Amino acid sequence: MNAPVRDKVEVVSFGCRLNLVESEAMRRAAEEAGHGEAVLVNTCAVTAESVRQARQAIRRIARDNPDAKIIVSGCAAETERARFVAMPEVSAIVGNAAKTDVETWRDLLRGKTHTLDIMRAKVARPIAVDAIEGHTRAFLAIQNGCDHRCTFCVIPYGRGPSRSVPAEIVVAQAQRLVALGHKEIVLTGVDLTSWGGDLPGAPKLGYLVRALLKAAPGLKRLRLSSLDCIEADEDLFVALAQEERLTPHLHLSLQSGDDMILKRMMRRHSRRDAVDFCARVRKLRSDIVFGADLIAGFPTETDDMADNTLRLIEDCGLTHLHVFPYSPREKTPAARMPQVAADVRSARAKRLREAGERALERHLEAQVGRRVEVLAERGGVGRAHDFSLVATPGVAPGAMIEGVVAAREGMKLRLG
Repeated sequence: MNAPVRDKVEVVSFGCRLNLVESEAMRRAAEEAGHGEAVLVNTCAVTAESVRQARQAIRRIARDNPDAKIIVSGCAAETERARFVAMPEVSAIVGNAAKTDVETWRDLLRGKTHTLDIMRAKVARPIAVDAIEGHTRAFLAIQNGCDHRCTFCVIPYGRGPSRSVPAEIVVAQAQRLVALGHKEIVLTGVDLTSWGGDLPGAPKLGYLVRALLKAAPGLKRLRLSSLDCIEADEDLFVALAQEERLTPHLHLSLQSGDDMILKRMMRRHSRRDAVDFCARVRKLRSDIVFGADLIAGFPTETDDMADNTLRLIEDCGLTHLHVFPYSPREKTPAARMPQVAADVRSARAKRLREAGERALERHLEAQVGRRVEVLAERGGVGRAHDFSLVATPGVAPGAMIEGVVAAREGMKLRLG
């Protein structure tokens, strides 16, 4: 949760990086429209816990700021709107379809609430956010929505169909961000590798990456957020092999390492696809580091199936893990499948996290003695090219420094 304190409009943002970008755009739009003493809560619906945390935050905000107007948006407000409407603390709901538009917030002051059907959204609204408080990296939203129907996921019903920001707009936004002094840009979206499918000629993500890097020679780093390995195109492989400014860090939406579970999830890749993708990229880029989303305890998952996912950490060479115990989401097919007991789900998630921590420790140990370039963030830490966390005491946020790694200290590196 990101909750910057402001004199006029405060934003509490849950969930993904796209939500982070949209939260800043919402704040600016609300302030431009004339809102004051308002708290905007941008919710997430990925898990039941995400929804619970949002509702808990709304109640806490109302206790701490009894005079503030609480306006709720985001995926949970789309998929579970009735629950938020019923909360006495909530003043209004703003739908995902137009939540970053100034006119939406002007209409709200006039008493008109925008709750357009997100499933009818056809165009990705470009979001121009110059900076996000608390972050030195720039986040550039290039895609929204999802056309896939994984059996565990409600996000397509909160985000609508896949839609892409045209390449020329993305490139222009990237150029502006570089001109403002940003050294790293992170491309974000709900289903990033589906970018371009709804645009004329159906360009692919690799084309956009290469075009952006060519048009923004002053950009030090371009980082990609979560990818679907089965959708990676040939231009993206070329960019990984040839473009040093494209960071050697890919976060993959894998979810499981067992073929039967992948089928029951309605994922489009197999275990072999994931392993082969990682092997191919590692041949192109020897310094590549992989992260992954993994779900523990999906319905019908047996001990042997869980072991297949555990082994995927080694087989793919995964380093930065996001592990989630399976969370039943209402109206999804997986919620109607035979469930794994909650304590078993938790135990399997714990085992995956512990394996991920060991893999990260090994990776960090291997960096000792190497020269790295680090983008300093707030809090005395920064990120290396491969997303390794590095201690940067006394370094101004936004500065880029180089040094030789002297040691691993916990889950951070220390320069000599």
